[in-house]
Amino acid sequence: MFTLTYDEKGFMISPDLLQMLCCPHSKLPLLEADDSLIQDLNEKIEAGHLKNAGDSLIKTKIEFLLVTSDFSRAYPVINGIPVLLIDESILLK
Repeated sequence: MFTLTYDEKGFMISPDLLQMLCCPHSKLPLLEADDSLIQDLNEKIEAGHLKNAGDSLIKTKIEFLLVTSDFSRAYPVINGIPVLLIDESILLK
């Protein structure tokens, strides 16, 4: 069974589900982002300086994030659901 679970640290994606997910743009595998990347992006959101690939300002704090294996793009997970839309992704490079 493929599940997203929530614990005291936040969302966790089952390894089986994570193996099935890929970036819709590059088709690269997705990985769970580490806390330092999430913190860095949240600081940019608070400062009003972070836009998504669709050029919209991101206003909501990120709690969980999936990143491409080359760390070029990130996808938010909102309410336990990975948002794998290219325009909603965050360009990291």
